[in-house]
Amino acid sequence: MKKLIIVGAGGFGREVYTWAKSHPDSGKAWEVAGFIDDDAAVLDGYNYPVGVLGPLETHQPAENEVFVCAIGAPRVKQKVCQTLLSRSATFIPLVHPSVIIGENIELGNGVVLCPRVTLTADISIGDFVAISCHSSVGHDAVIGDWATISGHCDLTGSTRLGTGAFLGTGVRIVPSKSVGDFAYVGAGAVVIRSVKHGQKVFGNPARVF
Repeated sequence: MKKLIIVGAGGFGREVYTWAKSHPDSGKAWEVAGFIDDDAAVLDGYNYPVGVLGPLETHQPAENEVFVCAIGAPRVKQKVCQTLLSRSATFIPLVHPSVIIGENIELGNGVVLCPRVTLTADISIGDFVAISCHSSVGHDAVIGDWATISGHCDLTGSTRLGTGAFLGTGVRIVPSKSVGDFAYVGAGAVVIRSVKHGQKVFGNPARVF
């Protein structure tokens, strides 16, 4: 049986631990072995049966290890995962059993889909994308590598998220609008105009501050 290692032991990492334990492959294809995190004390005060195995710097992936990334910040996620990939780490997708997956859905390597996510039809999702609880993605949407979508977001039909885009909780994007590479959309924002690469937008309607 493989050992599953969660990359990142912060709040999202603890959530991913919960979703991993309820996954059908848990205890069959793999078992959760612990976390990698540069903060050895990050789990102090929490009650988990597994702990921090060590920092990224010293971890050399073994043949019997598989990884799932639980880092929300796209640039940090990209840097950490690329380091592990350069050491021949194998990342697996983690798709919660409650996720609704429609027709013609493309999922990239290392994606994390949390409970109650809905993917409707004809959607392309890139590598290492994370979509948190109760978010939905409409038909013909395209989500780039390393993007992070927080909980309760609504990406309507034909929307586009660039590489490393970040959506805060409760973001709404109207049909056919795009969010550029490494752009940041603040919690509760409503995107009615496309967001350029690297921009940070907030509010309803979303605008640059």
